Amino acid sequence: MSKPFLILQLRPEDDTADSELRKICQYGRIDPPRVHRIRLERQPDPDLDLRNYAAVIVGGSPFDLSTPESDKSSLQILIEEFFRRLLDDVIDRDFPFLGCCSGNGLLGKHLGAGISSKYGEDVSGIDIEVTEAGREDPLLKGLPASFRVLVGHKEACDETPPGSTLLAKGALCPVQMFRIGDNVYATQFHPEGDFECFNVRINAYKHHGYFQPETAKHLADRIRKEHTPEAHEILCRFVARYGS
Repeated sequence: MSKPFLILQLRPEDDTADSELRKICQYGRIDPPRVHRIRLERQPDPDLDLRNYAAVIVGGSPFDLSTPESDKSSLQILIEEFFRRLLDDVIDRDFPFLGCCSGNGLLGKHLGAGISSKYGEDVSGIDIEVTEAGREDPLLKGLPASFRVLVGHKEACDETPPGSTLLAKGALCPVQMFRIGDNVYATQFHPEGDFECFNVRINAYKHHGYFQPETAKHLADRIRKEHTPEAHEILCRFVARYGS
């Protein structure tokens, strides 16, 4: 029997977490029975053995890694400590991993990159450019040199994390996708993103500092017009590569 995918979620709201999970399964083409889901805000320090899983996928979060330690909640501190141990294991094993948005920041910080609001991006669709190294990567090979993705983040990596390979970059946020080793990936954009799940997040996070609350409808209308099949293809390729 094929091993399950471990989906680690950091969203405290049921609707945003459930929507994110549905979209990961939809665009990754993962049968729900093959998912082991852990909501870390409920279980911040799970006892895991990576040998039991095909791969790990980490979703987004309203947490800010750049928040001073003294201002972080006890829950956030517990979750970050869990990820430090997990990522040590992931990197040591070169274990299949895909960190999306917050997962990107967690991996980038773990590798030694600065994380700050310098390269934050509004909720929007943007063009990203595949690097020369990215054009040879299995998740990106054969995709257009530039394509649309959905973003929305207050913070990002200040630079390409030490020891990693930059796979895609953006005009406003230079680190959009990177890889460490052969199998450990991160994207600043949302490969699972579409209008449906972004609309849920816009309504859930309109008072979290991502945008002015009165612009929520405008942002939703803007996302409705976006089409990001290449981003979805990246997620699908990740699942196909490691799920057999």
